[in-house]
Amino acid sequence: MATQLMKRLSAPRGLRFAPALPGTTRARQWRAPLSTTRVAGSDGSGGQSDKNFTAVATGGYEYPGIPQFTDPYAKRQWQLEHMAGAFRVFARLGFTEGASGHISVRDPVDPETFWINPMGVHFGLLKASDMVHIDENGQVIGGNRVAVNAAGFMIHSAVHKARPDVHAACHTHSKFGKAWSAFGRPLDIINQDACRFWNNHSVYSSYGGVALQDEEGVRIAESLGRDHRAVILQNHGLLTAGGTVDEAAYLYTVMERSCEIQLMVEATGLEKRHISDEEAAYTYKYEGNAETLYTEFQPDFQFEVAMSNGALNGDTEFGKK
Repeated sequence: MATQLMKRLSAPRGLRFAPALPGTTRARQWRAPLSTTRVAGSDGSGGQSDKNFTAVATGGYEYPGIPQFTDPYAKRQWQLEHMAGAFRVFARLGFTEGASGHISVRDPVDPETFWINPMGVHFGLLKASDMVHIDENGQVIGGNRVAVNAAGFMIHSAVHKARPDVHAACHTHSKFGKAWSAFGRPLDIINQDACRFWNNHSVYSSYGGVALQDEEGVRIAESLGRDHRAVILQNHGLLTAGGTVDEAAYLYTVMERSCEIQLMVEATGLEKRHISDEEAAYTYKYEGNAETLYTEFQPDFQFEVAMSNGALNGDTEFGKK
C-alpha cells in the first residue's frame, strides 16, 4: 500500500486524494481546493488548541491535517517516508555540508529509540529504506544497519530524552543559520514569518566544540527548554523540533530563511520596525501551531515525492511487522 501511495503521489497532475494507509483512522487527503484546516493555540505560549481554525480557509473544504494512526507500524512507515522527503527538501535548499546534519524521528513502536540518517550519504539520495534505527546507547538495532554520525547521536538522543513531546528534530550547518549564530542573538520579530518564533526559540551561547561528548548534547537539549521548538546554537547553526518531522522540517526552513532576512536587514544599517508582542502573539497563534506547520510543509514534500518518481519510499520492509 505504501509503495502504491508513493507512486500515485509521484504524478505531478491530477491527484486530489490518496487512500488511507493501513492503521490510519481517516484517509490522507493531500490537496483540498482553497482550504487548510488550522488549529489555533489557546494562547501564544506554544500550546495548541484542538479547536479547528477556519478563519483563513475558504471554499467550504477542510484540509485534514496530521493523520491519526491506530497501527504504530503504519505510523513508522509514514514517518520514514516523510523523513526521507524532508532530507530531499533540505538538499534542494542547499543545507548540505559534507557528512554534517541530521534529522531524527522517535520510533512509534518503541518510543525509547529513534531513527536517524546514515553517515556520509547525501541528503538528496536518501530513501525511507536508508534510515537507521538506534537505541538510547547509540547502537544500531534495526533498519539500515550502517554507521551513524556520533555527534548527531549525541545531540538528538539528548533532545529526545529531555523532551518526550519532541518526536522529530532537525539540525544542519546551513549557511545563513550558521552566519547568524555567530552573533549569539535571538531572531528579531520583524516580519510575519518570524512570528513563528515569537517566545518559541532560544540561544545556546556556550559552544563546546563538536558534540562528541554526552555533556554537549545535554547542554544543547537544556537550551531548547521545556517548550521551545527551536534553538540557535552559537557558532554552530540551528536546531528545530516538533511533534512530526514535517513540523520540525518546516520550522527549520523558515528559521534558515529568517536568519537570511535578518542578515540582509542588519546589513542596511537602517532602523528596524519590530512587530509588537500583541500582534506577534496573534500571528503565532495561527501560524505557529503544529497542524499549520505540518500543512505548510506538504507542498515541498509533494514536490519531492513527484521528483523522486517513487524512489522516496525505497520499498521499505522494516517499517512493517
